Amino acid sequence: MAQANKAAKPELGLIGRLLRFIRQVVAELKQVVRPTREELWTYSKVVVVFVMIVMAFIFGVDWLVGKVVMALFA
Repeated sequence: MAQANKAAKPELGLIGRLLRFIRQVVAELKQVVRPTREELWTYSKVVVVFVMIVMAFIFGVDWLVGKVVMALFA
């Protein structure tokens, strides 16, 4: 049974596999939906705000831990 499948489907060489890969990549890229300028601006603002919130949180925790350590060992 396995030999019958191999006979029906010839093995591709290196160039054939490479061309098939490139065709598949191009087909996938045609399905990509790019954001509009407004969507991209909105996404960028959301990322910047989120990063600022995380920075503030980490700064607060670092400051608090520093105060605790200084109080314990000073």
